[in-house]
Amino acid sequence: MTETIRIAMWSGPRNLSTAMMRSFGTRSDTFCVDEPFYGVYLNETGLKHPMREEILARHPTSAASIIHDLAYKKFEKPVFYQKHMTHHMIAPIPRDWFDRVRSAFLIRHPARVLASYAKKAETVSLADIGFVQQAEIFDRVCDQTGKTPVVIDSDDILRKPKKKLKKLCEALDIPFTTEMLSWQAGPKPEDGAWAEHWYDSVNASTGFGDPPGDVPELSGNYHGILAQALPIYERLSEHKI
Repeated sequence: MTETIRIAMWSGPRNLSTAMMRSFGTRSDTFCVDEPFYGVYLNETGLKHPMREEILARHPTSAASIIHDLAYKKFEKPVFYQKHMTHHMIAPIPRDWFDRVRSAFLIRHPARVLASYAKKAETVSLADIGFVQQAEIFDRVCDQTGKTPVVIDSDDILRKPKKKLKKLCEALDIPFTTEMLSWQAGPKPEDGAWAEHWYDSVNASTGFGDPPGDVPELSGNYHGILAQALPIYERLSEHKI
């Protein structure tokens, strides 16, 4: 059996991340996993997220067993795509396996993230949208691998999906396939238990959708969070493909 190519896509929420999982899920050579550390995150923090009990019942809460599967378990398919939420990577979760995967970072302007998140949650904090954690993971991957990992902007994918996906695949050293540009509507087997609450839009989609419009104006309640997240987004943007 050939060695599995393990792709860890690090993103915050409301960031085209599920659409990217749909895109990779269309590949016949790829197996996908959806937010593997969500159960650990809820179990350790005690946060009352939508569908908390169902998530804890259906998803593992042992970081060690999850890391074994992500970094070491053998799979029949040659590509293993991991959709990660950066805010799930709380301090107790080890980072020493990052050099076992090919990390990529999916970024989005924080004003777009906040506007989208506010539609699904009554409150939002800087920690909820994962920018600080994304920067920490980015720096850790750089230190462990000695390389600058792949960064791709969700807006660029929406503007030129074929061009950007080809560049992403090239950077990850996997072949591009046109299957990645569209998918069947509806839920998928790899979807997490939380899909019922969060995935209504992506389940209605069959592709990446329209190019983005102007960056949205936010209410005053979000200006402080935006001011803290924007410099992180701009720093990672300097490395985008």
